[in-house]
Amino acid sequence: MLVPRPDTETLVEQALELLAKRGPAAPPARVADIGTGSGALALALRSERPDDQVFAVDLSDGALAVARANAARLGLPVTFLEGDLVEPLAGVAPFDLVVSNPPYVPSQEIDRLAPEVRREPRLALDGGADGLAVVRRLAQDARAVLAAGGWLALEIGTGQADATTAVLRDAGYLDVGSRRDLAGTPRVIFGQRGYAKERNPT
Repeated sequence: MLVPRPDTETLVEQALELLAKRGPAAPPARVADIGTGSGALALALRSERPDDQVFAVDLSDGALAVARANAARLGLPVTFLEGDLVEPLAGVAPFDLVVSNPPYVPSQEIDRLAPEVRREPRLALDGGADGLAVVRRLAQDARAVLAAGGWLALEIGTGQADATTAVLRDAGYLDVGSRRDLAGTPRVIFGQRGYAKERNPT
């Protein structure tokens, strides 16, 4: 059964709100899910917004096989690409929204996770020494595939909101904000890629 975890449902809700900001007259959005895993996030967004074009990327061919099978079972067309973060999207950019549930568990904490979580591939959990190694890369790299005015939205771990907010601001994102989960914990951080400044006429 393909059901997003409650934390990821918070990311889905925020993603839908960001896409709604484009207005009812906007053309269908182009959305990319980075590190798609089982495809739950990409497929949830495709289900809620059937006119949008959704791409899903993962470094693991095994994860992509699961995601493709889930998409086929649900009858939801998604374009799946294998590769590292946004690299496979270079030839198909730009995107109105990039979303990700990246690895965000600090390396030293993985062995203390609940058994059902530890069964996840380590690649999907390990966020480096402070849990934000992939977040930092993604914040920088996503700018290259986002349309002007496009949004980046990331699921984060408990206690990472301030640091992730700083990462996005340092990377040049505007209107950086957060969304809390049902427990009241900041669970999603999002920001907008700025529009290029117009040159003054000469």
